[in-house]
Amino acid sequence: MPRYQGLSYWFDSLGEPLVVRPRLPGPLDVDVCIVGGGFTGLWTARSLLRAQPDLRVVVLEAEVCGFGASGRNGGWASALFAASPGRLARLHGLEAMHRMRRAMQASIDEIDKAVGEEGIDCGFARDGTVVLARDEAQLAKATLELAEARELGIPEDDLRWLGPGELRDYLDASRALGATFTPHCAAIHPGRLVRGLARAVERLGGTVHEGTPVLEVVPGSPGPVSRRPFVRTPAGPVQADVVVLATEAFTCLLPGQRRRLAPVYSLVVATEPIPPEVFQQLTRRGRPTFSDYRNVLVYGQFTTEGRVVFGGRGAPYHFGSRIAPRYDQDQRVHQGIHRALVELFPALAQTRVTHRWGGAVGIPRDWHSSVGYDPRTGLAWAGGYAGDGVTTTNLAGRTLADLVLRRESDLTTLCWVGHRSPDWEPEPLRFLGINAGLLAARLADRLERLSGRPSVLSSLVARLAGHA
Repeated sequence: MPRYQGLSYWFDSLGEPLVVRPRLPGPLDVDVCIVGGGFTGLWTARSLLRAQPDLRVVVLEAEVCGFGASGRNGGWASALFAASPGRLARLHGLEAMHRMRRAMQASIDEIDKAVGEEGIDCGFARDGTVVLARDEAQLAKATLELAEARELGIPEDDLRWLGPGELRDYLDASRALGATFTPHCAAIHPGRLVRGLARAVERLGGTVHEGTPVLEVVPGSPGPVSRRPFVRTPAGPVQADVVVLATEAFTCLLPGQRRRLAPVYSLVVATEPIPPEVFQQLTRRGRPTFSDYRNVLVYGQFTTEGRVVFGGRGAPYHFGSRIAPRYDQDQRVHQGIHRALVELFPALAQTRVTHRWGGAVGIPRDWHSSVGYDPRTGLAWAGGYAGDGVTTTNLAGRTLADLVLRRESDLTTLCWVGHRSPDWEPEPLRFLGINAGLLAARLADRLERLSGRPSVLSSLVARLAGHA
């Protein structure tokens, strides 16, 4: 469809026509109504229907499935969780942290298993993540992370050091002093995965309506005159026993939810296919995902057709938590991302960028993702992934299914279940605070390049981002 052309490289390379599903035709009564047709909503629908095939499950999506972050991200199915291992251990205890890490790692296996069962060709390649140390300041951060990992009992099999010689087999990047490596990440084509999941939900008996915005979510109420939860749409209300809020960054557009998550933009570029000999020069270990230890986050992967997809933060937060198509493009930030890519891989200096896009990710005030279900109101939720949602959504969907179906499991006792992040500050404090944090991250990177030492600002940025 012309409206969605250029939404992202992932949408432009689906390899199939993008056929928009019918809108909701009128009022409806179901067992479970899921608001949002991204990874969270679709994994939840699939998990519910596999557990109880006779459930009446409907997914309502305002645009098309994958329109949000699920179809615009960097394609990392990693074991990263929004809150760092150290912070999880301090908040919930050491054992709870390790259980969460194991659940995230197992969720990568679950995605691999699901794409096989559903016949989804999303280029799944579990070749790990390389995080480069490219100056003395970054080397100090890598050393600190490794030391903390050992103190927390995280084994070398999960996170280890690559010296310059070994690193070149994984990634041949400029000025690399070494890198940390974790095997717990797969590169994927998220567009094909999210569209394939929507088909899987339909095959299992669920209904997916696209082009159907939800105007309001109304909780149920217990008591003598009980009321089921329902959602308002332009076509009429949808009544349900359970309503699942799976709207991530777009949650702020719902009445009463403006301060729940802050939509912060991440922008991405994709190159033309690079020659095979250049690809072999850059990596000889499949398709590892990659980043480095700068403060303004960057992330990259190699696609199945030999392109490099590379993205990063740095775009401003927009006053009032505004989300708009015009924010998907920012020439200054996109140029900066391209410069960072070429500086990382000088061999790509003459490689053309064919796609530029962006999208909002949902940032909770405490940088702690959450999932939960309130039987009194019939409302369930998951989100606040802070950019680490590709795998976390799979865990969320399976957890929500157990919670909604009242099944006790190892998933329902994980430390993020029932967590409630505080609301963000009202404007203009929200605008000033978030953009001040972005400015501090950029300034910290500049100071560290000049001094070769970690900046005091770097510690502040780590605390703001939930890593300390």
